[in-house]
Order: sequence, then C-alpha cells, then structure tokens
Amino acid sequence: MFQLKWVWKNLEGCRKRYVLALISTAVLAVLVLGNSLITANIMDTVFTPLLSSGTVTDADFHRLVWLVGALIGFTLFRTTLNYVSVMTYETCSQKLIFRLRRQLYQNMQEQDQDFYSRNRTGDMMTRLTGDLDMVRFMVAWVIRQLIDCCMLFLTTSICFLLTDWLFALCLLAVTPAIFVLTKMFSKRVHPLYVNLRERLSQLNTAAQENISGNRVVKAFAREDYEIARFDEKNQAYKTANTKASLMWLKFSPYIDGLSQSLAIAVLLVGGAFLIWGRITIGTFTLFNSLCWTLTNPMRMLGMHINDLQRFFASASKVIELYYSKSTITSRDDAVRLTSRMTGEIEFRDVSLNLHGSQVLKHINLQVKPGETVAIMGPTGAGKTSLVNLIPRFSDVSEGQLLIDGTPANRYHLSDLRSSIGIATQDVFLFSDSVDGNIAYGNTQLSEEEVKEFAKMADVDFAEKLPEGFDTVIGERGTGLSGGQKQRIALARALAVKPSILILDDTTSAVDLETEKYIQEQLAHLSFPCTKLIVAQRISTTKRADKIVIIDKGEITACGTHEELSQQPGYYREVFLLQNGMEEEKGEE
Repeated sequence: MFQLKWVWKNLEGCRKRYVLALISTAVLAVLVLGNSLITANIMDTVFTPLLSSGTVTDADFHRLVWLVGALIGFTLFRTTLNYVSVMTYETCSQKLIFRLRRQLYQNMQEQDQDFYSRNRTGDMMTRLTGDLDMVRFMVAWVIRQLIDCCMLFLTTSICFLLTDWLFALCLLAVTPAIFVLTKMFSKRVHPLYVNLRERLSQLNTAAQENISGNRVVKAFAREDYEIARFDEKNQAYKTANTKASLMWLKFSPYIDGLSQSLAIAVLLVGGAFLIWGRITIGTFTLFNSLCWTLTNPMRMLGMHINDLQRFFASASKVIELYYSKSTITSRDDAVRLTSRMTGEIEFRDVSLNLHGSQVLKHINLQVKPGETVAIMGPTGAGKTSLVNLIPRFSDVSEGQLLIDGTPANRYHLSDLRSSIGIATQDVFLFSDSVDGNIAYGNTQLSEEEVKEFAKMADVDFAEKLPEGFDTVIGERGTGLSGGQKQRIALARALAVKPSILILDDTTSAVDLETEKYIQEQLAHLSFPCTKLIVAQRISTTKRADKIVIIDKGEITACGTHEELSQQPGYYREVFLLQNGMEEEKGEE
C-alpha cells in the first residue's frame, strides 16, 4: 500500500478536490438507487391500481406526471454530477502526472555517472511514459471504479435487505465464492505484471539502442541480427503479456457465470415470491432493475484488481527513480561564487575508486592559473577519470582536490560547472541548429559572438550548410563528420568563456592543419583560462606548459616537451613513433 500513500503525498494541492471527487463517486453510486425506487413507486401507486380498477383518475395521472418529472430531473442531476466528478478526476490526475514527470526528469538530471551506468536508457523512458500513464490511469479511473463497485454493491445490498431480507439473502448467497476467486486471482497476477513490466523495459531498451546505433548496424550489415534480437525481446514481452491476460481469462468464466446466476435467481425466486404474494410487482421491478448493480461490481472487480496490480508494478519502478538520490550534490553550506575563478587546480594525494576498482592512485599535481597542461598515457590509464574529478562527475575517494584553494566539493555544483568548459571524447550534439548547439551553455550569445567562437574552433563548414548556422543537424550530429562534430563541441565549450577548459581528445578526428589552427586560437584566447588537454598527438601536447604522463592510475612523469622527449619513457616512445624515428633508433 506504500504506492497509494506515495500517490496521496504527491496529490498535494489537489487533495481537497480529489476527496470531493471520491465523495461524489460514492454519492453517485447511492443515487443509482433513485431511478429504480421511483420506477418501483410508479408501478405500485399508478399501474397496479390501474390494472385492478381499469380506470385512470386525475389523481393517478397527476401522480404519474409528477413521478416522471422527478425521474427526469433526477437523471439530469446525476448526469451533471457525474460529468463534474469525471472532470475533477481527470484534472487532478493530469496535474499529478505533470508534476511527477517534471520531478522525475529533474531527478534524472541530478544523477551522477554511476546512476547512468547502472540504468538502461530504455528503462528510464518506460518509467517516464508507460509507468506514469499507469499511475494516471489508476488515479483517474481505477480508484473511481473500485469505489463505484463497492458502493453499488453495499447500497444495493442494504436496499434489498430492507425491502425483503429473504429475497436479498437468496441473491447474496453466491457472492462469497466470487470474492474468494477474486482474492486468488489477485495473488497470482501480481508477479506476472512485475515480469511484464520488466519485459517491456527490455523491449524499449533494445529498440532505443538499435535506433541510436543504426549507423553501426548498417556499417557491419547486422540488420538481420538486430531484427532477430529485437524479435527475441518482442516475443518475451508477448509471452509475458499473454500469460498475464490468460490468467484473467482463467478466472473470468467462473466469476461471470456466478454473477449472471443472480439474474436467474431474480426471475426464479422473485417470480415464486410474486406468485405467492410475498412481494409486490413494484418490489419485483426494484430487484430486477437493480440486479445489475450486484452483478456488474462482481464481474468488474477482477478486472479492476487486474489494473490495480499493474499499477503496483509500475508505481514501484517510478518510486524507485523518484527517491533515487545522487551521491554528488551541493552541500547546504556550499560556497557560492561572487567573482570569476582564477583556474588554479591542485590534486593532493588524490585516489579514486570506481565500481570496486582503484582507477587513480595518490595523484599529486598542481596547475597554475592560465597554465596549459597536457595529459597523456596508455588507453585505460585513468586520464579521463582524472579530469572528470574537476567538474565533479566523480568525487575523490581519498585525498583532496582544490580549485582556487577551496575543496571542489565545497562549491555549489551549478557555480562550479558553469565555470568549466568541457569537450568530451564522446561528442554529443543535440538535434538543434549549429547556432543552438554552440550557444547551448550561454543562450544569451548574439549571432556575431556565436560566429566568433565558431571561428576559434574552425567551424568554417557551417557557412556552407544549406541554411548556414541555422541548419538543424541530426540527433547526435548525424550527417556530420567526426572532425566537424568535434569542432562544434569545442566551440560550445569556448562559448561559456570558462575559467577552466577541459579538452578530452577533442581534436583527434581533425587534420593536422586544422589542429594547428585550433592550437593557435587556444593559445590566444580573449579571456583568462586554465586548459587541461587529454591527447595522444605530440603535435597537440608539445605546446603545453606542462605534460603529465599517467600509467595505471599513477603519474609516472611530468615535464615539458623538451624534457620528456629526451628522457626514456612513454612520452619519448610516442614522440619517436609519431615522427617515424623508430627505424633510425634501431639502426643506431
């Protein structure tokens, strides 16, 4: 029942209206009796005397007109109240889902990298769409129907017992068996819907991965393989869905049969009582016309229990995301920046553990304001992990990382990250214009300023696009080359005029001439900036004030290009290799 308490908590602001809607549902269920009671009164006070006397008096006619008028007025009142009730349910449920979806999306934005490594994109999309829709369906429809069913059954039972207790007991004798069947169904169907929800998540994940990696699939001609893989997930979802549906079909014939037996009981028992003179024609009409208010709730209860179990399965997944908290957050006493950072960075005996493995070991490094530091090392040495500590994509496990003399975790996250420009090795561009992608970090940039930063990153190709800088590029930069995407990402990082610029293999896909131009631009920025450049090209690193070599999570060497190129070690090996000097070395 925790799921229902959670829904109630998030209905804040709509609770009074929602309670009124719940009350109106109960009232409407009671008012259902009104039509049948008026009809029964007409039968006993107008038509029965008419049949016995064969004449219609003015009093009988006036009574009939008054009762029919009351019946019409009563029906209009019920219809109006029902409309207002349904609109209230719908309004409250839509406001609830809007708020929840916004909260979930905001919570996802605040999650750290570890969260996204543990959760699949398709699963997150399922929670934001299908699972939330199930929550809305529960609030707007299922609860209303459950109350309606319960109130109909309760009020009709009381009405029947007060009218003729023996007749009523004959009809109600079958209901315990229906409730037992419903309870059995509820226990069996819950795990089936949990499994169904997981299968849907896997299906969405498979579709999302295939769409995102469509170019890779085509490049390796693996369409048939991916279709077969999707079919496997699709078949698993179909099997789980069928199994859950068939579970209800196994129980529904028994529930429907027992429910429909009430109509037969009305005719048999009621007919016998009418013949014996125990009840009047009006009472028989009342029982016959209200029989559906007993059969329908019993028939529908299983279906609503079915929906209720689906809600519990979906709500559990939504709640898991709702309460998921990032380990990287701003402290309550976080330092707010009142001026621009100078860009001084210091690693003091920093170690980092990720997923149970030690990625960085006892890193000691000092970067002065405005300095350019290049970071090199073999693949998997920990270069990216090191620079990811600065914007707090990860937090240090041991030691301390200082920025402008203040521990990085003392800064407010938004202030810290807004002072840092990042162009990652995995370039991500939004499905937006070239202008929109460059100005993503600073939407106040003018068109001239955007073009200025584009020039720094050599985004000259933008002018040749069909609509220039207003050309909308595809999702993730589809249609652009790797080098073009890297240059747009670099312009985006520069556009925020950062105090610290982190470039992680940003120019690996551009030609040497373009790289030389970009290096010249970076060396003469119009704003003070500390630059950390992760690279593998000597042409990129040789201009740096300091070159740091990382191997197996440790700093193994540190110095200038002239110093390291003359010392035995990783940097000299790369230098000789990229300059074609290995053979000369061998000949010596």
